[in-house]
Amino acid sequence: MKHKSISNKDRLIFAMDVADCDSAKSLMNELGDSVIFYKIGLELMMSGEYFELLDWMIARDKKIFCDLKFFDIPATVGSAVCQLKNRGASFVTVHGNRSMMEAAAENKGDTLKVLGVTVLTSLDRGDLDDLGFDCDIESLVLSRARQALDVGCDGVISSGLEVPKLREYVNNKLLVISPGIRPIDNKPMGDQKRVVTVETAFSNGADYIVVGRPIRDAASPRAAAEALQVSIESQMSS
Repeated sequence: MKHKSISNKDRLIFAMDVADCDSAKSLMNELGDSVIFYKIGLELMMSGEYFELLDWMIARDKKIFCDLKFFDIPATVGSAVCQLKNRGASFVTVHGNRSMMEAAAENKGDTLKVLGVTVLTSLDRGDLDDLGFDCDIESLVLSRARQALDVGCDGVISSGLEVPKLREYVNNKLLVISPGIRPIDNKPMGDQKRVVTVETAFSNGADYIVVGRPIRDAASPRAAAEALQVSIESQMSS
């Protein structure tokens, strides 16, 4: 599979899932140049220091994925994206229906990319039953991805398990960002149920991977990130 022209070092997105701005800054300094792209989400948003951290990281030449999963009436989603579009972030997520994704895409400006969430990697077939979906996970992922493409989103969030079907039945133009990455094997960890390895994610056609706990909780986060970068480089050159 031909991969998009993206710097290999940017393909690793570290999920900065910590409680406060000081912890995030300390961890970023520890990681140094081993990580360029960071995901900051709801935990840091609720710390009250989200935009301080966003500005601080961008000033240090980091790329930022605002994983806020906007879900509200379309006008509110559109306004929220409009507020974010000039803050320097690279990605933002929308976790809603067609009209919400469309409103986000219409307000994203020239540099911010909107990503539609397909199915969270913490969900399995039983969870979809609980939510009232009568289709299988793969069908739901494909449906949401087609809608995202149709309304002007730049990409989707999808488990690496569904990426081959996305590439086959949707469109290779979409960016695909795959969370739930486990460097060693395909065993679930914590609340993640649909997981893949680094190698599987990229061989299946993902453009970026999101990795959190395997880096954050390692004895040496920097060494863990560097090892992942080596794996990515090897996969992209094979």
